[in-house]
Amino acid sequence: MTTKEPLRIGVLGAARIAELSVVKPAHTCGHRLVVVAARDRDRAEAFAAAHGVERVAGSYADLVDDPEVEVVYNPLANSLHGPWNLAALRAGKHVLTEKPSASNAEEAREVGEAAARAGTVFMEGFHYLFHPVTRRLHELLGSGELGALRHVEAMVAMPAPPDSDVRWSLPLAGGALMDLGCYGLHALRMLAPWAGGAPRLVAARGEGREGAEGVDEWLYADLEFPGGATGAAHCHMAYHEWQMSCRIVGTRGEATAVNFVQPHLDDRVVVRTATGERTEELGRRSSYTYQLEAFAARLRRGAPLALDATDALTGMRLIDECYQAAGFPVRPRTVLPTAA
Repeated sequence: MTTKEPLRIGVLGAARIAELSVVKPAHTCGHRLVVVAARDRDRAEAFAAAHGVERVAGSYADLVDDPEVEVVYNPLANSLHGPWNLAALRAGKHVLTEKPSASNAEEAREVGEAAARAGTVFMEGFHYLFHPVTRRLHELLGSGELGALRHVEAMVAMPAPPDSDVRWSLPLAGGALMDLGCYGLHALRMLAPWAGGAPRLVAARGEGREGAEGVDEWLYADLEFPGGATGAAHCHMAYHEWQMSCRIVGTRGEATAVNFVQPHLDDRVVVRTATGERTEELGRRSSYTYQLEAFAARLRRGAPLALDATDALTGMRLIDECYQAAGFPVRPRTVLPTAA
């Protein structure tokens, strides 16, 4: 196996996000989209024809068991992340899953155990982490230009999707924190090297979606780092506009990533210190492309990878804590039929 050998990717479902998250990156990086499966075969056929997928599988189970598939990409509804991640790992596949990797921490623990038994690579798709925008925030802290970290706030918000959207469904593991807030919590956790360690939850509050029992329309979490810095992770799934910013405040200055989740739309980092203000533009190449490159480098060259099943479990535990502190139920898990 050479470092240039393309990945052989199987895509579970024909999700809208897949074009941005795996189709375009795979074509850009020279990897193969071997097979796609969807609940509706006609939809899978249309997806394959539109996106250059080589063939269509009859079911998700057929795709997972396909001997030509090396990597399973899972962009299904949140409630199906855990079950199909487990199925893929048990079949000995590498897994790149959309976030969150499971419905709750118990399920995430099982996924981690399955990954350990399989000895394959498992990664939760926090693609933002691989983009130069986020790397620049970390560099600014590491260089000392901003001084010691004192506060960080992430706001991830969007206008409301239709009431029929799966993200408003508790059985399908929906909610603002699951869909959006997980980015903010993850971004805060990734600052641990400059904050004396991982943050702990101090308090969380939120409001439910009318007509969607148990599902959070918005949730705000307050956190604290061992070194004394504070953090705020805010998410809102019925906001008046799109907003996906991350602001880091230090003793000597501050830096704001205008859109850390979608840097291909806005790649600006605004830095303010005693010497003045400047705006850096870090490039609008897709964060998903950077992510797939990092994943392939791990598989082909054994390169380090910042995200694994342990990180996914840590994140899921924090999500569960936020829900419980804000008075919401932890998301229920979905068990696949035996014949799935």
